Amino acid sequence: MPDAEIFATNNTAVITDPQDPRLNTPLLRFACEVRGVIWASGADPEQSSLLDGVFWSSDLQAATYERSREFDVDDVTPGQLRDIAELVRKRFEQESVLTFEYLPAESPRATAVEVELPGVDVTRLHDGLVADPEARDVLFGGSVTVRGGKLILVADRADTAVVQRFVGTLGGDWSQATVYYGAREFVG
Repeated sequence: MPDAEIFATNNTAVITDPQDPRLNTPLLRFACEVRGVIWASGADPEQSSLLDGVFWSSDLQAATYERSREFDVDDVTPGQLRDIAELVRKRFEQESVLTFEYLPAESPRATAVEVELPGVDVTRLHDGLVADPEARDVLFGGSVTVRGGKLILVADRADTAVVQRFVGTLGGDWSQATVYYGAREFVG
């Protein structure tokens, strides 16, 4: 398990059509550039996973789509993680970049959860967010790995019950979910 993760994209467009060709990019050059930022900041870039994301736009009152990447980061302090996310955010002109630092469940800093669940596709995630205002407010969105179809949701720990309910509405089985504890931050 890495020390932390960074969720980011280089996309600045608002995409509401799930068939938009921009959602097919593998973001390979972006992955190389972000790994370079991580390395230059003194941390160790590890694996990167390609994601299909769905996010709720309160301005549009609609779900938007985004191709992004999750970057595993090792040998990183909380301050470095935030600085790396800020560099990525500025370099790729993003409103915010999400970070998640893995922590023991009993840590006082473990105020967030990351829930991973196999077998949920991006269409179900989209439809679930559109139909569930409470989940939209708690999650802001979520992602599905392009390889393997694993749902990833990050939320405040206090909202775990909402996440569990939402997983059920997506047809997921909570007993199959893996729950990690940590600290999340939207940098930006």
